Amino acid sequence: MPKPVAARWFRIVYGLSVAALAISGMAQMPIFKRYYLADIPGLGWLAHYFVTHHVHYFAALPFLGITIYAFVRYLRDWRRGMRLSALGLARALVVGVLIASGVLRVLKNRPDLFFGPALVQALDFVHLGAAVLFGLLVLAAVLARRKPYLVASAAAGSGGGAHLG
Repeated sequence: MPKPVAARWFRIVYGLSVAALAISGMAQMPIFKRYYLADIPGLGWLAHYFVTHHVHYFAALPFLGITIYAFVRYLRDWRRGMRLSALGLARALVVGVLIASGVLRVLKNRPDLFFGPALVQALDFVHLGAAVLFGLLVLAAVLARRKPYLVASAAAGSGGGAHLG
C-alpha cells in the first residue's frame, strides 16, 4: 500500500466530514422519515430538516478547509515529485463541482439574491449528481485497493502512489 502524504488526522477528519455530508445530504430528502429509519432510537434527528440542514453546513466547513489545504499543499509541495492519478483527477474534479454547486446552493438561500426555478432545479441535480458520482468514484478507489489521488511523477523516478485521504 502506498505511503500516505497526509497526516492521520487529515484523513480521519476528511473521512468523517464526507460521511457527515453524505448522511445529512441524504437526510435533506425525506428518505429517513419515509422509510422509517428515523424511528430507530437515536436517529430521530434525521427526520428534522433544519437540524440536518445545519449539520450539512457545519460538516461542509472541515471538508472545505481540508480540500483547500490539500489544494494549496499540492500546488506548493506535492506536485514537484507527484502527479494526480487518473482516478485522483476524476475525484478532484467532482469535488470541485460539488463545492461550486454547494456554494451556489448556499447563495440561493440569501434573501437578496434570486435564482429562477429552472436554475435552482439544475443546481439541485448537479449537486446531487456530483455527490452520487463522488460516491461511485470512492467505491471504485476502494475496489481498486485504495487507488491513490497522487502517484510519483516520471521525473521523480520511483513507482507507487501516495494517499491524500
